[in-house]
Amino acid sequence: MIEVTAAIIFKNEKLLIARRADDFEIQNLWEFPGGKIEKGETPEECLARELHEELGIRAEIGEFFAENVHAYPKKIVRLRAFLVKNFTGEISLSREHSEFRWIGLDELDQFTFAPADRPFVEKLK
Repeated sequence: MIEVTAAIIFKNEKLLIARRADDFEIQNLWEFPGGKIEKGETPEECLARELHEELGIRAEIGEFFAENVHAYPKKIVRLRAFLVKNFTGEISLSREHSEFRWIGLDELDQFTFAPADRPFVEKLK
């Protein structure tokens, strides 16, 4: 099982979502940014590192939001989401994502999310 984290980030009552660029199984699907936990990292440390690497921001990780285990055809992912209290820096995309958007909660149904992220979408609604 692959241990992964995701960020639920709000700014001015808008939610940050990002479109995957490189993962074949979830390519071009929307997700909450984050990444794989490395050996010796806590989920919170992982998420802060991943947000800096993938989006160029420094984030203060807040409380646990939700967890989901999803079986993709070639892997099983345990995804833990955390709220982000605040962040500094301007978002800049790396190779992981092709696009990001700030959306209202009422817009969530307009985007196709990766299967592991869908329970978080339902909880946010």
